[in-house]
Amino acid sequence: MATVIRKTLQTKPKEGTHWAVRPLAESARISKSTVHRIWTALGLQPHRQKGFKLSTDPFFVEKVRDIVGLYLSPPENAVILGVDEKTQFQALDRTPPMLPMGLGYVEGVTHDYVRHGMTTLFARLDIANGTVITQCKHRHRHQEFLTFLKQIEQQIPENLDIHAILDNYGTHKHAAIERWVARHRRWHIHFAPTYASWLNQVEIWFNLITQRAIRRGTFTSVKELVAKIQQCSGNYHRHPRPFVWTATADSILAKIERLCQCISGTRHQVD
Repeated sequence: MATVIRKTLQTKPKEGTHWAVRPLAESARISKSTVHRIWTALGLQPHRQKGFKLSTDPFFVEKVRDIVGLYLSPPENAVILGVDEKTQFQALDRTPPMLPMGLGYVEGVTHDYVRHGMTTLFARLDIANGTVITQCKHRHRHQEFLTFLKQIEQQIPENLDIHAILDNYGTHKHAAIERWVARHRRWHIHFAPTYASWLNQVEIWFNLITQRAIRRGTFTSVKELVAKIQQCSGNYHRHPRPFVWTATADSILAKIERLCQCISGTRHQVD
């Protein structure tokens, strides 16, 4: 077992970038079923790879503590909103039609498609109750974003402060947006660190709607795509479920510290 673990974690085969069951079994002179059992028991998956991106924001720690603090200890008489836009939702028409799923085989989809245009989805997620309000726009300039903020302003009761979590997209920091926020004193903007949009819970909702309604859909027009998005978001809004955030700022920072230690070479070995 120790040989299999060492080879899997610390070496690479001459003919490839990672071990597979059969080559490792031959190299270690054991059966492939033994290798498979060891990998399964220890959660070793050399065939898989996971991407990551480290933030270069000089105020990363402060911003993490700020946003996580909103999630875990929200202020009184205030709503916490995740606000963002998802650009380039494409109306793709598959040619020929998809092959239906059947017993013993999965749904088949062609790589050929026709583009019928695209739309941008603006969304705000209420962190406390999970409700989502959306708008679809042809463009994603500061004008469209400002219109969306004004819609949010009208929907939130006047006696509540608004804490909006945004990413660092240029539209969000446009001078017109800054002037509007300055005139509306109950608005408080919290920017996520650069390359850390995962701190904004609305990104979780964007992933849900992409997986459930868009990625495997076929649309003959932008109008049909927008209708599908509105149908999906409307159904979600009628039965909202807030996302449960449990990670503390300290646990997030500790995890990133461990990742940085791996990158710096303390745990990375190549034979």
